[in-house]
Amino acid sequence: MPESIVIIPTYNEIENIEDIINKVFSLSVAFHILIIDDNSPDGTAEAVKKIINNNNKERLFILEREAKLGLGTAYILGFKWAIKNDYKYVFEMDADFSHNPEDLVKLYYACSKKNYDVAIGSRYISGANVVNWPLKRVLLSYYASRYVDIITGMKIRDATAGFICYKIEVLKTIELDKIRFKGYAFQIEMKFLSWLYEFKIIEVPIIFTDRTRGVSKMSKKIIKEAFWGVFQMKLNSLFKSYERPKNGNI
Repeated sequence: MPESIVIIPTYNEIENIEDIINKVFSLSVAFHILIIDDNSPDGTAEAVKKIINNNNKERLFILEREAKLGLGTAYILGFKWAIKNDYKYVFEMDADFSHNPEDLVKLYYACSKKNYDVAIGSRYISGANVVNWPLKRVLLSYYASRYVDIITGMKIRDATAGFICYKIEVLKTIELDKIRFKGYAFQIEMKFLSWLYEFKIIEVPIIFTDRTRGVSKMSKKIIKEAFWGVFQMKLNSLFKSYERPKNGNI
């Protein structure tokens, strides 16, 4: 059984889902895929189940939710599923090809061969590139990471990145049920907790390409949650000890 699972949350990704699955399955490293679909009205879940039934029951899985419940809760559901099913490496990736599936291999080797606990597909380190993203979005993302750095002291260049590999020990250690953010601030909170627990973190340069099909899920509400939430997250961390339990938490 492959030791790696790629978690892909979806909402209305019918234009991308089959291609992204096929691309991941074509890679030199064997990955399983877990789709978490939030009741997409465009038929995304039905398309995934069709692929599953076409001789992919051992490597493609889907969890369906009743409504849009937030990116963070989707990943937490996937993390718990990965822990239950004994995977060693757990990946976050978007369905829209903004994350190049071929970079999964680089993240995998960073954790499996170089022994890092968290590998972040970073847009803002040497060797990385951002393609076709509006300047407004580039500046928003870049300065959001700088803001997180200033408030938290966490020296990660791309704190909002959503292309990541976690060793399962990280996910067992973090108290997943206490993660408070549901939107993109979830990505910041997960990195911050990994850093507080002193896991080994590396940023791996990637080429990030803005989606060419489908619609972005970014909103003002998500930005507001991240801006004010970082303050609260840092404040809360001052009143808690971060020592790794011997066997982690499940």
